[in-house]
Amino acid sequence: MTVDTKQDGRTVHIRTYGCQMNVRDSEAIGALLVRHGYRLLAEEAGADVILVNTCSVRGKAEDKALGKLRLVVAAKVMHPGRVVGAVGCMAQRLGNAILKEVKGLDFSVGTHRLSTLPAVIEAVCAGRGPIVDTGDEEPETESLAGHLGGSLSAFVNILLGCDRRCAYCIVPEVRGREWSRPAENVLREVRSLAEQGCREITLLGQSVMSYGRKNPVWEEEAVSPRGFVEPLPRLLEAVSGVPGVRRIRFTSGHPAGCSSELARAMAEIPGVCDHLHLPMQSGSDAILGRMRRGYTADDYRAAVKRLRDAVPSLALTTDIIVGFPGETEADFEATRRLMDEAQFDNAYIFKYSPREGTPAATWKDDVPDAEKMRRNQVLLVDQDRRGAELNQACVGRKVDVLVEGPSLRNKERWAGRSSTNKIVIFDPRETVQAGDIVHVLIERVGPQVMYGTLRGTLNS
Repeated sequence: MTVDTKQDGRTVHIRTYGCQMNVRDSEAIGALLVRHGYRLLAEEAGADVILVNTCSVRGKAEDKALGKLRLVVAAKVMHPGRVVGAVGCMAQRLGNAILKEVKGLDFSVGTHRLSTLPAVIEAVCAGRGPIVDTGDEEPETESLAGHLGGSLSAFVNILLGCDRRCAYCIVPEVRGREWSRPAENVLREVRSLAEQGCREITLLGQSVMSYGRKNPVWEEEAVSPRGFVEPLPRLLEAVSGVPGVRRIRFTSGHPAGCSSELARAMAEIPGVCDHLHLPMQSGSDAILGRMRRGYTADDYRAAVKRLRDAVPSLALTTDIIVGFPGETEADFEATRRLMDEAQFDNAYIFKYSPREGTPAATWKDDVPDAEKMRRNQVLLVDQDRRGAELNQACVGRKVDVLVEGPSLRNKERWAGRSSTNKIVIFDPRETVQAGDIVHVLIERVGPQVMYGTLRGTLNS
């Protein structure tokens, strides 16, 4: 966490590993603890309680979290009375076994039980540890709807869990069954954020386009002004109507959710950004089938076409796994071709690693590590070329940028993000404020960053 609160109380530092869902969980935990009288510290030094929010998506992420926990626990000899706990996905997956992995750990709380943290910490401080709490009941969400405030952008959970059961993915095991928050609860959270000065909302779900598919989220009398029927387009429309919200994003997507109505919503609703993260994972039908992704390469192509027909300026980012069991050179080349066809603005490329408890973990991991690395590097080089070419097309154009503040590397320049989620560094040449939306004339680019000069403020 990067916030120091000013109230008195026991001090807490939170270290986060993993995805945007984990980042949001850490903020929600922080807000919950502040309400219970704790004080958040940006650094470990001086913290009475250290929480490590863990990730289980890949073995490397778990190894990092375990290594961190062992270091912090070992340092307790220098900090008498300090309490160390693990929370999140790895805590949920390992259960009681985490106490064997990290000797001296004070507590471990899983994804379904984060709302119990104040009580767990107090119990440990009273000498009733170690405690492991990984109950399987539905997570209590509304006590975790709080935010720390002071940010222009915020994550808002709308869908918890996942029912897709991809062969390689541990998420359904650690995040539980799919469940959507009622729309009014989401809107109440968004309104509160907007009143605090937040200008950009990102709606989060492990498979966000499934919002409202498994449980009702709208009151019967609620009506969509634009005639939307599907739950997610209706929510995007409603969030757009909250005063103060300037931009709306949602992640992560799935090709099966890229309906004509969603495409229309992205084209018509003010503030919905022309960017979408749409994991592809592979371009080979054989591998997609083994992954149990639920679509073919042609299905993915059709989803992209549907979206870009409605939103020609759409920027797409994606996730790719190389070296999945059974992936041949022909399968890999099919992925390269589809990535070029889709013209991704960015891609997060991962070497396959088995996750215990998934179907794929029982299969032979038959692509050698060296070959996984080669394929990974090939795709990274391809993506750098593709990203640079796509950004080069923006040179000489004006783009709208939500101003975040001075650049980290050069305080005389400012930074922000375009609607297409590109980092833009610019020379302000006049007074601007964080939260402004400005026109920036793009003058030069790299594969992931664009540089330019301010050419006018749209609004504040």
